[in-house]
Amino acid sequence: MGTDLEKVLISKAEIDAKLVELAAEIDRDYAGKDLLIVGVLKGAVMVMADLARALSSEVTMDWMAVSSYGAGTKSSGVVRILKDLDTDIAGRDVLVVEDIIDSGLTLSWLISNLGSRGPASLEVCTLLRKPEAAKVEIDVKYTGFDIPNEFVVGYGLDYAEKYRNLPFVGTLAPHVYGG
Repeated sequence: MGTDLEKVLISKAEIDAKLVELAAEIDRDYAGKDLLIVGVLKGAVMVMADLARALSSEVTMDWMAVSSYGAGTKSSGVVRILKDLDTDIAGRDVLVVEDIIDSGLTLSWLISNLGSRGPASLEVCTLLRKPEAAKVEIDVKYTGFDIPNEFVVGYGLDYAEKYRNLPFVGTLAPHVYGG
């Protein structure tokens, strides 16, 4: 990565420990329930996989892909479903797993969309949240880390489809994205 990264914001060890902690909370809260975890592609792949492995209870998984960014660093505000769920969520306990909540606009739209499908419960788990960037209030039941309003990559987060494979979360140098 060379000069592309400014610094490591959250290490792999910190992420792993936090996901184990969140999984224990989820296991406790959903004990005896048939939980469906829904990952939001592509960013949540790493979070979803590692969170699912840390859970001791049985869960089913499904994926959605929505887009509001394109190749930029700011949400366009227009949300498109690129891949919908394969599972009917009516009457199910659903936990949406996100990599990051930035403005909250896309997730707000997604929660409204999923809520209209009649789930028994609908909650959100996110690894990262940027409180300073929030444009809408989202009720998040499980939050890994609150981070500053900086452009971050790694652990599923990308810039122009690059850097997702980094095992940590870091800040991207402004010269890379023109920030």
